[in-house]
Amino acid sequence: MSSENLIEINDLNFSYSTRAILKGIHMTMPRGKVIAIMGGSGSGKTTLLRLISGEVKPSSGHVKFSGNIVHELSRDQLFKLRRKMGMLFQFGALFTDLSVFDNVAFQMREHTNLTESMIRDLVLMKLNAVGLRGAHHLMPNELSGGMARRVALARSIALDPMLIMYDEPFTGLDPISLSVIGNLIRRLTDTLGMTSIIVSHDVQKSLEIVDYVYFIADGVIAAEGTPADVLASTAPFVHQFIHGEEDGPVPFHYPAHSYRQDLDLGEVGV
Repeated sequence: MSSENLIEINDLNFSYSTRAILKGIHMTMPRGKVIAIMGGSGSGKTTLLRLISGEVKPSSGHVKFSGNIVHELSRDQLFKLRRKMGMLFQFGALFTDLSVFDNVAFQMREHTNLTESMIRDLVLMKLNAVGLRGAHHLMPNELSGGMARRVALARSIALDPMLIMYDEPFTGLDPISLSVIGNLIRRLTDTLGMTSIIVSHDVQKSLEIVDYVYFIADGVIAAEGTPADVLASTAPFVHQFIHGEEDGPVPFHYPAHSYRQDLDLGEVGV
């Protein structure tokens, strides 16, 4: 494994029962870079994050993280490896009964032997990094959607991970909050030297902050490249996705018999 790459994915295949989700995926994700994974709904993007974290095992092939083949690790080894990973869930997933401070402190209390005094200093440092040190006493129900996402980001960097995975970090945000979160992802990646993986449908914001993009369609990598490469691409799938066009390789309609045939059969819904 190259010392420059935190993650290497080789010939990765994954299926749910007989339904193939990912087919022969190859990716490299360098240290200190922001990588975007894009594609239509159900294309396997979130499944790929689950494979990287070891939540599920591949049908064949492997994910290598920091020199370790993830699915070959023991339970204890996997839990230890996951302490080097952070995850920002789609809507933050804060603990609703804990304050902002205690949400960020949670992992430190669970996984370290740090004193409360040290934890206090570190929590305030993480909150300051996302601009919310003054909100440490608030409860999650007192936060706006953008603030909750920023608290979740502070929590995800609590243990100084080597990797943070973002599952739809821009969903439901107003334009100001979206810009704040996007810029935070870029700045924290550069400042902390970690690797960031973004799964997102927000093409415009993602291409502003990422270093490299992978497009997944039908379980394979349909295209890849820098933001400039992607914007200049003439590949039909990439063009359709970037411009949000209805007509293209990705159909609007789920596969079905002809409309007339279904009407003539009279069995739909029976």
